[in-house]
Amino acid sequence: MENEAVKYLAVAITMIATVFAAGQGLSKVFATWLEGIARNPSADTKLSKAGFVAFAGTELVLLMGFVISIMTLNK
Repeated sequence: MENEAVKYLAVAITMIATVFAAGQGLSKVFATWLEGIARNPSADTKLSKAGFVAFAGTELVLLMGFVISIMTLNK
């Protein structure tokens, strides 16, 4: 029973950390993206490509944290 409680605690801590990190990363990505478009509207197409890649990378961090949590839970 005690081992199972530790497992659930580890999953909770992992998910809290990854959600916090992904939220911080997404806010930074979109703030920088919008600031760049506001400073130079003609570079919108170049910035959009980079913004979507950064968005996908940040979401990948969240998904990997979720996968690690599920793997820890099923161990």
